[in-house]
Amino acid sequence: MDAIVSAVLADIISRSISFFVDRYRRLQTGGGAEESLQQHLRRVLLRARATVEEAERRHVTNQAMLRQLDTLRHSMYRGCYALDAFTCRDGEDQVSHHSFSLSKFSSAKRLCRSTSWTPNNMVVDGELRKALGGLEMIVAGMEEFVIFLECYPPIYRQPCSSYLFSDMCMFGRQTEYERIVSFLLQIALPVTSNNLSVLPIVGPGIVGKSTLVEHVCFDERVRGFFSSIVFFDGDDLEATKPDANHVHDNGVIKYRNCGASHGRLLVIMELTRDLVEETWRLLCSSLLAHMAHGSKIIVTSRSERIVRFGTAQPLRLNFLPQEAYWYFFKMIALRNAGSEDYPERSYIAMEIATELNASFAGAKIIGTLLRANTSLRFWRKVLERFRQSTAKHLLMFGEHPMDLLRKERPMHIWGITGSSEALVVHRCYQVRSPQKEVPRLTMHDMLCGRAIPRGKFEFLAWKSQIPPYYSYLVSCSITTSQSPMGAKKKRCRLQSI
Repeated sequence: MDAIVSAVLADIISRSISFFVDRYRRLQTGGGAEESLQQHLRRVLLRARATVEEAERRHVTNQAMLRQLDTLRHSMYRGCYALDAFTCRDGEDQVSHHSFSLSKFSSAKRLCRSTSWTPNNMVVDGELRKALGGLEMIVAGMEEFVIFLECYPPIYRQPCSSYLFSDMCMFGRQTEYERIVSFLLQIALPVTSNNLSVLPIVGPGIVGKSTLVEHVCFDERVRGFFSSIVFFDGDDLEATKPDANHVHDNGVIKYRNCGASHGRLLVIMELTRDLVEETWRLLCSSLLAHMAHGSKIIVTSRSERIVRFGTAQPLRLNFLPQEAYWYFFKMIALRNAGSEDYPERSYIAMEIATELNASFAGAKIIGTLLRANTSLRFWRKVLERFRQSTAKHLLMFGEHPMDLLRKERPMHIWGITGSSEALVVHRCYQVRSPQKEVPRLTMHDMLCGRAIPRGKFEFLAWKSQIPPYYSYLVSCSITTSQSPMGAKKKRCRLQSI
């Protein structure tokens, strides 16, 4: 009997030990799954980035390959976004510890809702797996792409990702860039009034239309193809009628190849508003006398109506998707970030990027500001200001402050001059720096409260370091701050009328 009891007890003890050992192993495997998944994604991202950088070093002209490269690039951005959002979870806890509440529109909060994280983070993020799976499939199919890259001539400059570190890069427009170059280098039918080669480029304000076209004009292939590149401002076209004998006097000559005998002309028209049919016909008839075979016209505007002037499929520019915009903002703001506080700093930067609503100028202005002041306290304060501003605008005006600016409607900034006053931004616009004197008052002066003028005034928000070297100016005034509830009631009354 004792022998049986001993055998049973030994079996129970053995089974219990096996159970606990097996459970411990499963827990260890589950706990390491996140680390393994992150490392795997980092390796695949490294392969994707190497392919993208190699492609950016070459003049790829094949449109199918450009579309494939665009797919890889966006999948890479998505992977980086998912990885950073996953990594900066600890930063969210640290920011919350400093009396911040998670924004309703927070990127991290949205990601949390779409995943199955438990309080102790034992379950791997679904978005991370999805990003890894999509990127792995694309990278696996890029072997032929890499082989074909060898057929294209190299560009003697660093890839875009390297230029991001010196603020000297046009970001996220490589596919559109090559499409414009391809259009310009095509030899069309002899130029007549019925077959002018016109490419319309349409997009919202400050989306990068002028920057894209300016970079194309600096391309060696384009400069070797055209004898002259002439720029026309839409306001000047409306004010004065172009004269066939003085067409170059009405525009700005951006480039002239004195050694070229073919006489091909590239005309750039930058329209701030719609152009009437009569002005367009007069302009075309005046340009015909100067346009040799192969001459081209590019028209940029915010208005969809310019599409009617085009002879090629219009190019439409939109703001970057969230994942690509985060990659862009991260390379600016987190350039000097240390590893010890990276999760918190990364979380704050990701939240600020969400508040900026895909604004290129906003990324440059705020990203440069954050990079210049590495104090975490300052970064938290900037995030707090952005959240308060967005909440107040949604309550008072029903729209995001960046959306108001894009519609050329006033945006309010509280807390710069005093608790009872607000800085009202009436307009944010760009000027060509060498051609117009810019204000001495800067964005940094405004944030530090240095001698802020009264009444209406302007200040310099940012100077671009890439062509066309625009200066971004802000026209604003100081006004007495209005109660959010009072403004909401007023808005409701206006809507009911």
